[in-house]
Amino acid sequence: MRRLGLKGIVLLWIALACSVVPAAQAPPQRIISLIPAVTEMLFAIGAGNQVVGVSSFDTFPAEVAGRTRVGGLFDPNYEAILALRPDLVVVYGSQDELIARLAATSVSTFVYRHGGLAQIGDTIRELGQRTGRRTAADALAQRIEREINDVRQRAAGKPRPRTLLVIGREDGSMRGLFVSGGRGFLHDLLTAAGADNVMADVDREGLQLSAEQLLVRAPDVVIELRADVEWSADRLKRERGLWLQARIPASRNGRIHILTDPALVIPGPRVGAAATTFADVVFLQSR
Repeated sequence: MRRLGLKGIVLLWIALACSVVPAAQAPPQRIISLIPAVTEMLFAIGAGNQVVGVSSFDTFPAEVAGRTRVGGLFDPNYEAILALRPDLVVVYGSQDELIARLAATSVSTFVYRHGGLAQIGDTIRELGQRTGRRTAADALAQRIEREINDVRQRAAGKPRPRTLLVIGREDGSMRGLFVSGGRGFLHDLLTAAGADNVMADVDREGLQLSAEQLLVRAPDVVIELRADVEWSADRLKRERGLWLQARIPASRNGRIHILTDPALVIPGPRVGAAATTFADVVFLQSR
């Protein structure tokens, strides 16, 4: 065999290296998101044009109105998903059957689970890496982190009212109270806003609260999130009046707030504004 010169050896080494190193994976161009929070993230980092399908519950940003609906957490439409020929599907971690069926057809998935406030930035950065939008994702995550830090600094050194965060109850009654526990992004938001969650000792994202437990916890402030309703001013007054009849400090001093902005319950790009809204309520009641 003829001996290779230095140049020949280098060329041979390059050829061998290229034969074993895989090419960088191209960013997905046809994304389906079954998670509204992640849908917002994708649009916020500039990947909206890559999104071809969304869940039945997506409402923000306005551009989602032009995307195909493919079901939700409990009723994903597998046939509609495949019909869109996706190269990435955002699913929730509990959707085991859907994840398995997509894997069987070689469709990549981005598996998401709700977590604490810090996880929002982590998810945004991971999406940026998967979609080829890393720079925009880093900028968005840093902006959110600055907004949350600004709210924390605003609350520093001020009285921290004992607050109950309500995320569900029967309309027109005080039955079926479902409240935030001491884990999850809503608890983290409340804490960042300058309040002490009266249920912080319960290591759960949410729990049912009885009337007796409500009296024992005796919150100074009640914040109720009703993002699923469009109540009139009169209806809001009547629902707030139910709270004013409760025998807790928040009722006696009128520190009851019912907030209906849907952005407050979405752990996505608008979470910094949500923290500011919580802080406005806490500080308004603390004056």
